[in-house]
Amino acid sequence: MSIVSPRERAKAERRDALLAAAARLYAERGFERVSLDDLGSAVGVSGPAVYRHFAGKQAVLAALLVDASAGLLDGARAVLDERADGPSSIPDARSALAALVAFHVAFAVENPDVIRVQSADLESLAETDRHTVRGLQRQYVELWVDVLEALHPDAPRPLLRTRAHAAFGLMNSTPHSARGSARETRALLATMAESALTAPA
Repeated sequence: MSIVSPRERAKAERRDALLAAAARLYAERGFERVSLDDLGSAVGVSGPAVYRHFAGKQAVLAALLVDASAGLLDGARAVLDERADGPSSIPDARSALAALVAFHVAFAVENPDVIRVQSADLESLAETDRHTVRGLQRQYVELWVDVLEALHPDAPRPLLRTRAHAAFGLMNSTPHSARGSARETRALLATMAESALTAPA
């Protein structure tokens, strides 16, 4: 078991703080209108001090969006691994789908700024980083489609993919729709998403 030194812990905390500030500032102003000085100031350091954690503003955006996509993929895999037998029957598939919806809704409610940045500034990423994000997202979608296929065995995968993307649009509406309490928002979005995903084709 590795021991994290206080210096390493402080560095990790500062990196996390910079990413949280970047999500907020990029969401409010847009990526192009935020400088390294703005990011540093938001966490109480100088602009040049940001270089201790990131190669530049592009690297901050890449870390923000790649981390989010990788986190969603890893989280969804963990959700399904808890159901190791897989969605071999309709009850199992419904349970897996409900767990996936709850997981995604929790992310959407807790990270509306990241969702806004993803929507507005994905194209601002360098090509290799954009390719990485899209690859992670495609893998995430296919996990959902696998579960939906068990619920709708006669539906072609392209249509199930469309259904999944439509549900993501609903669940990712939190930058605009989350006006009540987090608990109420989660319950409403989860109910609506599950209804859309389980409705007959």
